[in-house]
Order: sequence, then C-alpha cells, then structure tokens
Amino acid sequence: MMGSIIIIRQILAVVVFLLLLLVLNEAKGNNNNIEHHDHFNRFVVHGNNDIINNTRIITTTKGCDFWDGNWVYDTSYPLYDTLKCPFVEKEFDCVQNGRPDKLYLKLRWQPSSCKLPRFDGRNFLTRFRGKSIMFVGDSLSLNQWQSLTCMLHTANPLVQYKSVRVGDLSVFSFPAYNLKIMFSRNAFLVDIVGTSVGRVLQLDSVRGATLWKNVDVLIFNTWHWWLHTGRKQPWDLIQDGQVLVKDMNRLVAYEKALNTWAKWVDTNVDPAKTRVFFQGVSPDHNNATEWGDMSGRSCSGQAKALSGLSYKPGPHPAELVVERVVRSISMPVTLLNVTALSQLRKDGHPSFYGHGGHRDMDCSHWCLAGVPDTWNILLYASLIQN
Repeated sequence: MMGSIIIIRQILAVVVFLLLLLVLNEAKGNNNNIEHHDHFNRFVVHGNNDIINNTRIITTTKGCDFWDGNWVYDTSYPLYDTLKCPFVEKEFDCVQNGRPDKLYLKLRWQPSSCKLPRFDGRNFLTRFRGKSIMFVGDSLSLNQWQSLTCMLHTANPLVQYKSVRVGDLSVFSFPAYNLKIMFSRNAFLVDIVGTSVGRVLQLDSVRGATLWKNVDVLIFNTWHWWLHTGRKQPWDLIQDGQVLVKDMNRLVAYEKALNTWAKWVDTNVDPAKTRVFFQGVSPDHNNATEWGDMSGRSCSGQAKALSGLSYKPGPHPAELVVERVVRSISMPVTLLNVTALSQLRKDGHPSFYGHGGHRDMDCSHWCLAGVPDTWNILLYASLIQN
C-alpha cells in the first residue's frame, strides 16, 4: 500500500514538472515579441504595427520607433560642407552667413531602441536610377530638398549634376543615373486663383496636381503659410465649396485643404508605382517660454538642443490634423513624423544668420547642414526598408 502511494506521488510530481515546463515555454514565446525599456517606461512591440487602414502612420522596423529618441553628439557630423554645394540658398547657409557656434552641426538623431542606417549617397543614386522624386510644399520643403541634393552631391562629387528652375518647379538631376529630384513650390497644396473679387484660396481645388502624376516618390508638406495674415497673406478670400468667406478658423481651413489633397491621393496614386510621404509639421521656435525660458523671446542665441528626457512639448495642433487626415487615406501613405524630434532643436534655426547676419529673425527655417538632413535620413530609412 505504502509503495503504491509513493509511486502515485512520483507520477504526480512528474506531471506537475511537465506542466510547469509547458507554462514557462509559453511565457518565453510570448516574451520574445515584447521588449521592455525601463529608461523610457514604455513597451516596444516587435513587428510592423504601423499600418492603420493601409496608411503607414509611424515607420518602424523590428520594433524600432524611428521618432522616439534623442540628439547625440557625433564627431563625424556634419554630413557635408555647404561650400561644396554652391546651389544652397543663402538664407539656409548659416556658417557662410557668419554663425560662430558649431555644436548644432554635430548633432545626430539617435532612436532609443535601434540605430538609423547611415545615409549612403552612392547607394541612393543606384537604388533610384531612372526614378523621379518630388518635394511639394512651401519653403520648408525647399529646405529639405536642398538638404537632400547637397547630401547626394557631396557623397558623389564626381557625378555631374544639373539644376534648372522653370516657374515654381525646380529640377536637380543626375543625368548619368537618369534621376530627377524636384521641388514644386505649392505652399497650400490647394489652389489660389485670381478673380474679379480678388485672390481666392480654393479649399477644394488641386489643379496644380497635374505635376504630381507619374512621379515615383512624392513628399508633401504644408502648414506655415496657413498662419500668415495681413501683408504676408497671399489670398483675399477663402472658397469653401460654393461659399466665399473673408476668413475662417485656420485649422479648420487647413484640414479641409488636406482632405482635398487626401482625395487626390486616393483617386490618382498607383501604389505599385508611387510612394507617398507627408513631411509632417516643422515647428518654429518663436516663443522661448514654450521651453521654459522666461527671459528669452525667440531662437536668438540658442546654441544647445533640448533633451527629450526633460522637455515634453506635447503634440502640435497642426500635427493632430495631419495624423487624422493621413489615417483617412485608403492608399499607403507614410507620415514622416518629424515634429517632436524637431521641437527639441531650438538651436537649429538661422536666427539672424539667415540673411548675412543681424537683419531678419528666422526661427522657422533650418540651417544647412542641420535638422533637414535628419529628415532625409529618415526618408531614406523609410524607403530602403521596403
């Protein structure tokens, strides 16, 4: 009798042991898909969870959120010397305009859970041989376009380039690679037309979109001009459907215009041929109180970046509109979510070194080399991962 009890106990012990192994293996399998980062008190789920309704909201790879990180010092930066890029606009060339500090040139964006690929200009030309790339937007798109052309030219200095401008379209090409990188100035994406009653901003019209067709990579941007009033405002009336108004809530008008753009994307883009990006909202730094400096008024004299660990600016109002509209698009669209990482760079603007020194205060555009180079590295990473 005693022997039978011992045998039963041994069998039960074996069964319990096997069940315990099964539970542990199951837990291990589940944990392989989750990585915990105590430093940021957040979980990163491994895999590509960036698609909502076919729309890429955040570009990730193997659990890496490109947009969550910090700016770190890198002795190998900047990526280029603007002296070797004579085509860069004077307003962006802060070094040649006499800016004395150099720390802002040495900062590289580092995601918290991975490394971004190093920009490879030769690889870029090879990958996009025979392709066309177009930036569409305002002078912030010009900022990014000039950054990319300089990055490519300095990485391939012996490769001939051509740069021409016709009206609002600028074309930078590498004939040996049959590659065109274009900038179409279109500050609102929707149309402004001259009429008998004045200049009308038409929120539901994109006749300028004829240029966008059959382009292989499209990068759109609009925001800053929506805030202009008075003499800087390039329209007199707003047309919303059949209604003409003198003015309206600018965020509401902005969203209506973006919805018009979104409808164009859904109707005209062939995802088998064209990749579509939205640049995101580039922040300005005109109000120093936003980063806790009660004595300052703007980006003037700012020589250091803010830390992402201590400065949490919160979402930009226009950023929320962009995300909402991009999510509504059925075609694949990638949002280059540059707002938060750029908000940390109060040091990155031309300030009064955008026009030869001590004239106009520019806390909206960015020095080159500088922050737009990172936008292009993120664009490059998004393109090559697919």
